[in-house]
Amino acid sequence: MRAVRPIAIAATAAAALTALSACTAKSDAKDGDAIQVTAADTKCDTSAKSVPAGQVTLKIENKGSRATEVEIVFPDDRIVSEKENIGPGTKYTLTAEVKAGSYEIACRPGMKGHGVRQKLDVTGSGASAKRNPALDAAVAGYRQYAQDQADETVPLAETFAKAVQAGDLAAAKKAYAPSRLGWERTEPVAESFGDIDPKVDTRADGLEDGQKWTGWHRLEKSLWQDKKIGAGDKKLAAELVTDLRDWQHRVGKAEITPTSMANGAKELLDEVATGKVTGEEDRYAHTDLVDFKGNVEGAQKAYELLKPVAAKNDSALTGELDKQFAALDKLLDKYRPAKDSYDFVSYDKVGKDQRKELSDAVNALAEPLSKLAAAVVK
Repeated sequence: MRAVRPIAIAATAAAALTALSACTAKSDAKDGDAIQVTAADTKCDTSAKSVPAGQVTLKIENKGSRATEVEIVFPDDRIVSEKENIGPGTKYTLTAEVKAGSYEIACRPGMKGHGVRQKLDVTGSGASAKRNPALDAAVAGYRQYAQDQADETVPLAETFAKAVQAGDLAAAKKAYAPSRLGWERTEPVAESFGDIDPKVDTRADGLEDGQKWTGWHRLEKSLWQDKKIGAGDKKLAAELVTDLRDWQHRVGKAEITPTSMANGAKELLDEVATGKVTGEEDRYAHTDLVDFKGNVEGAQKAYELLKPVAAKNDSALTGELDKQFAALDKLLDKYRPAKDSYDFVSYDKVGKDQRKELSDAVNALAEPLSKLAAAVVK
């Protein structure tokens, strides 16, 4: 679940502009070759307004009092590359590969709203490297995986919605977590469309001013906290299915590259660290470990598809990733009765020390995972 933003879809611009790839691992770019981005509570200063096509590196420093998100976006608000949760006083390097065209660098203090933006013109044709056929196969495999997850999610969401519409509280509770798994596994792809995520997966504290609360978490509140299903909930359940069908039909058009797969895997671990480990995601149902597992499975799928290329370029990295994925999977197995089951322990039963152990395992995986994109494009 990402913080929401206003979206204005421009079909013509979408067809004209295409991002090649994005990488949120550390960059080797020298400071003189990078765009210096100074983010604060009310400003987003950049050291350049025009760069040649190819690799664009942002050297970001957050001088504000709140966590911020910095993005390279198209004028229609589609995201080329981004880094969320850049804390006050924190620096980060963000690198993207972009074609000629018009872009914006957006700083979003508090990770809400349209943010403060600066224009960025990318000129020339840039150098295009020949794609490794193994990477083409990885992209094709991941695209099919994302579509399969969407195709499997819609029937599960329909089951959930039917239980809500029938007023069957117990059945709706049972169907809630399974209906979310496919979304959680491929959340970076789902979020790339921008307008769908705010409708289906926004928490109460992620709402913009004037935004109507809809989707899974609004229904979660009714089922677990309010302990009743109202007439409005039945309408919300139908809207959820409609929005997920929209996602299902659009997944095949998502922009997917090897580096977006690698960065997406890291984003999924960030989702775990900022939402699932803290218990904030499913705060009423306490089904956070199901979402946790879905995020990890999605990250692992992207990694496994990219591994043949990454292993040739950096075998030490893939060896460490194999080790850390196995360790996290083993730890998660402690919280479910059977290895292939998604019937995880309610997260409110997971103590402080156990949450710390889970957090440490996530961080141990996230650090090498942040280097995967760079290993893929060596």
